[in-house]
Amino acid sequence: MSQSTTLAGYSRGDVERVVRDVLLKHFDAARGGLRPKPNPLLVNISARHVHLSQAHLETLFGKGAQLEVQKDLYQTGFFAAKQTVAVVGPRRRMLPDVRVLGPCRGATQVELAFTDGISLGIDLPVRISGNIKGTPGCVLVGPKGVVELAEGVIRAERHVHMGPADLEYYGVHDGDRMNLRIESPGCTTVYEGLVVRAGERIKLEVHLDTDEGNAANLERASRVELQKAESCACKHK
Repeated sequence: MSQSTTLAGYSRGDVERVVRDVLLKHFDAARGGLRPKPNPLLVNISARHVHLSQAHLETLFGKGAQLEVQKDLYQTGFFAAKQTVAVVGPRRRMLPDVRVLGPCRGATQVELAFTDGISLGIDLPVRISGNIKGTPGCVLVGPKGVVELAEGVIRAERHVHMGPADLEYYGVHDGDRMNLRIESPGCTTVYEGLVVRAGERIKLEVHLDTDEGNAANLERASRVELQKAESCACKHK
């Protein structure tokens, strides 16, 4: 047998790579998966907000209106705008000063928490952002006009944003499910079924809504941990 080939015709490099991968998996298991993370885990509360199309932005704020940056968000290229709108539900109850996030999108979307829906009288469906077909509508009121949405109001499904290095580290793919464990004073909470949302230039970040963050006492959390959900077909309702 030559030095360049081994059993069944595999090269020495192939065998070494397989052995290395197996050893790394055993090493991870023995240490509880404590290899250095490629990126720090950030868990953020995504408060109620609105995404506007350019057409609806101009209806609400005047012809030629552009979103003005108040604060950059954690994900590069996204920001909280200076503009806010009022969201009016079927009970004629209103949430004033709901923040608009930028940049503009192709379709307007309103993301609220469960308790917001109760207040407005809207039965909020749980959806991944952008999936608004067949969802309830509402009325948006701005300083220059009013928009009546036929659809677009959702409760955002809790999710985790990941880049390529994060996907490799956690052993998951876009669309997979993960669990989030939050340790806080007086309570430990596990949220199941977070959807993985992957992208090339995405930073590792979990998004929970206000109700979820408050229930887990997230602001006082001492530890947060992502865990791969091996066979979780659940959806957050």
